[in-house]
Amino acid sequence: MPEKSSPRGLTFAVCLFLAVIVWAVFGQTRHFDFVNYDDPTYVYKSPAFNQGLSWPGVVWVFTHEYEHEWFPVTYVTRMLDSQLYGANAGGHHLTNVLLHAATAILLFLVLRKMTGAFWRAAFVAAVFAIHPLRVESVAWVVERKDVLSGLFFMLTLWAWWRYVQKRLPTELAANQTAASFAPTAHRWLPDYFLALVFFALGLLSKSMLVTLPCVLLLLDFWPLQRLPVGQPFVTRANLRAWWRLLLEKIPFLILSAGACVTTILTEKNIVSTAHSPSLYWRLGNVLLAYTDYLQHLICPVGLAVAYPHSETNPPIVAVIFSALILIIITVSAVAGWRKHPYLLVGWLWYLGMFLPIIDSMQATQNARADRYTYLPQIGLCILITWSVAELLKSWRYRRVVLTFAAVMIIAGLAVGAYIQTGYWQNSVTLWTRTLACTSENSFAEDSLGGALANQENWPAARQHFESALRIKPDYIEAHINLGVALVAQNQNADAIAHFERALQLNPDSADAHYYLGDTLADQGQRAEAIPHFVRALQLKPDYAAAHYDLGLALATQGKWVEAIPHYAAALKIQLDETDARYISGVALANQKKWAEAIALYEQALQRKPDFAEAHYRLGVALKHEGKFSEALPQLQQALTLATTQGNAALADNIRGEIKTTPASTPTVPAP
Repeated sequence: MPEKSSPRGLTFAVCLFLAVIVWAVFGQTRHFDFVNYDDPTYVYKSPAFNQGLSWPGVVWVFTHEYEHEWFPVTYVTRMLDSQLYGANAGGHHLTNVLLHAATAILLFLVLRKMTGAFWRAAFVAAVFAIHPLRVESVAWVVERKDVLSGLFFMLTLWAWWRYVQKRLPTELAANQTAASFAPTAHRWLPDYFLALVFFALGLLSKSMLVTLPCVLLLLDFWPLQRLPVGQPFVTRANLRAWWRLLLEKIPFLILSAGACVTTILTEKNIVSTAHSPSLYWRLGNVLLAYTDYLQHLICPVGLAVAYPHSETNPPIVAVIFSALILIIITVSAVAGWRKHPYLLVGWLWYLGMFLPIIDSMQATQNARADRYTYLPQIGLCILITWSVAELLKSWRYRRVVLTFAAVMIIAGLAVGAYIQTGYWQNSVTLWTRTLACTSENSFAEDSLGGALANQENWPAARQHFESALRIKPDYIEAHINLGVALVAQNQNADAIAHFERALQLNPDSADAHYYLGDTLADQGQRAEAIPHFVRALQLKPDYAAAHYDLGLALATQGKWVEAIPHYAAALKIQLDETDARYISGVALANQKKWAEAIALYEQALQRKPDFAEAHYRLGVALKHEGKFSEALPQLQQALTLATTQGNAALADNIRGEIKTTPASTPTVPAP
């Protein structure tokens, strides 16, 4: 359909409005913290991304999977964020907000170009921009892949529209042949390849875009109208047109197939076995998820970051009701395809874009997730918006009523999204809200316990870990976390029992092996701890804490040659490990490598200036290097800190070193 003209100033005003409402709703996130739901693993504690942008880093993310995922374009943006903002969570949030605003603006521009319906496109874009279901994708730092892939999705649609506009005149020629396209190929070929490039970048941001070729095919049907209008589907002309449209999607389908294979290979180890593998359980939960997403589009209340699965089969009445709703809408959309093609396009857009995740989610810990609605529900918004506008098309007061309704809907959604965004302020507020909106949610209980543990509120954290185990007794992570909380409360025997239980449930849990070894080492059972550290590293070779503790255990046995590689590994993997630098310095000092030891002590003190032991060891190393004038201030600083911190034994050792340290470096007589 050709674009209807509209003043550029009005178009700019709508784009500005979209940017403003996105900022009004989500701008508050620039003051938010990271949350303990994947943010540490994928963002600020990840040595792969938190060291800034570099060419070796870019090469690494394109050639390696990370945590059983491979989204290299998303990873590059995380590296860039770390380069710009470091560990400042507000900067990472800001990037998400800007990407989402750009995606909303592009959605408006693309819909306006394709349909010529200015205000309908503006309304769909506004609803997309500030619907409460968008909060999870925008306010959660780790969900960068949603807003980034969404941006490339819109850019693909924009390039596709340009391609179709340039090729359409040739397509409309009667009795066209392949040769008839050759003279004009130079006009549309760049836009076709540009669409392919944007699509590839989108897949490298998040693989959920694999169904985008089907969306392009739907848009070819409506609103681009690349098929003969007003004819039945099954005619020679239509079949020939469909075949041509399918052929031009082959490169896109090849990219989608490649993304599917990559996802299967990288994520096969992170999908847990479902509680009930029965066909009814899976199909029932799929139907319920589709209708739940529909409900939350219309009435976005009670939203949470995690919706737990039911351990039992879903109620037959609910499953039948959901199936009936889906069947009725599908039949209506198919019946009205000729007069109201937007019904079929919007509905198939919604159903199809959910297909990559709607069933696979049934094998994970969550029944559904708001973030998965980011792109699929655009189809529903198109369906509803065009349906209402066409229904009231001949009504005298439609403009006044529709304008008032649109303003009220957008205002209501903005307020709801603003409130929902506020729950993402930190981990405690997020999981407290989740528990208020869901019941028997072991994952939320465990996560809230983890947030409280990070605040060292161990009694409260312990209660939530115990609640998680009450709901799900075989919850491995909750056993481990409860064990950590018990260690913090000096209940090591009980903690060991939970670590051992976690290993019974999963003998290949690297965390369970590590924490069991750590607890045994703290009790002086270092010989018993070492096999657990070794096993943890076999399961997770880049486990920095396990490298460090294994090095420490070996060092206490005098095995410095074996210990040093583990300290070096801990330093390489986790560069901000102050203790690893310190103990590596101690190891080198024991080998009389004073210069290397001095460098590590100084690095440790840069991160922890009140580290009394490091000042002491640095003073001793400088003394052995003959730098007495530099050693004495370090020893005096160490004595002051040790006295203040109540470390009498260390203070006595420091006094002994000070007594044997000359006041200055001896001068060498001139020849």
